[in-house]
Amino acid sequence: MMYAVAIVAIIITISLALVRALLGPTVYDRIAAMNMLGTKTILLIAVFAALTGRHDLLDIALVYALINFIGVIAVLKLVEQGNLYTAGEKHNEGSE
Repeated sequence: MMYAVAIVAIIITISLALVRALLGPTVYDRIAAMNMLGTKTILLIAVFAALTGRHDLLDIALVYALINFIGVIAVLKLVEQGNLYTAGEKHNEGSE
């Protein structure tokens, strides 16, 4: 029963984060909402792992957390700088 309440609460917060990601109003609100959506998904996987007794799903949740973190950092850098290169790197389009 406790797990069911937790799952329902997580699904409600996921839907609220999805609404925030779709409505904005700024790009930073959308990025934060997508980060929260990923975090709540990780929490949902962890609760499901505890509910079913499949503790191997926690490894999947940890990998998803790392991918979520790196993805949010990359998107923020893309929004701030307009590219994924650092200030010191040069991008040569014609040469290898």
